[in-house]
Amino acid sequence: MVEILWWLVRSLLFACWFPIPSGIKVLALRLFGSKIGKGVVIRSRVNITFPWRLTIGDDVWIGDEVLILSLAPVTIGSNVCISQRAFLCTGSHKFRSENFDLETKPISVGEGSWIAANVFVGPGVTLGRGTLCSVGAVVLRSCGPDQVLVGNPALPCR
Repeated sequence: MVEILWWLVRSLLFACWFPIPSGIKVLALRLFGSKIGKGVVIRSRVNITFPWRLTIGDDVWIGDEVLILSLAPVTIGSNVCISQRAFLCTGSHKFRSENFDLETKPISVGEGSWIAANVFVGPGVTLGRGTLCSVGAVVLRSCGPDQVLVGNPALPCR
């Protein structure tokens, strides 16, 4: 029942074509179990699949059309920017498995990081504090602090 109710709320508040104030979206996420800090901005058409697995720090900006597939926990530190159409994906499938089994792993985004537009962050990735994932990067491995990641697959550029 909770999932069905969330899908209804998500359709009304998050998927609509006109802007809904961030405060209303943050309240809805909190009511469904998200832990969210102060000063969080959630832009239009953000898609969060399971809010009860989402933790967001203070002063976070989540851009238009961001997708957070929270099949496992997603933790976003304070002072983070997640730009338009970024995709944080906690699930994949075991390709060689006869049953194509689902495999989920958490994602953690360190404080002060920036995930630029159209970045993919895969299951099990931890981004260290102050990491920049440049436009279109495909991040499949964790990294330490203060890294600039570019490309597909994303690699540190300094």
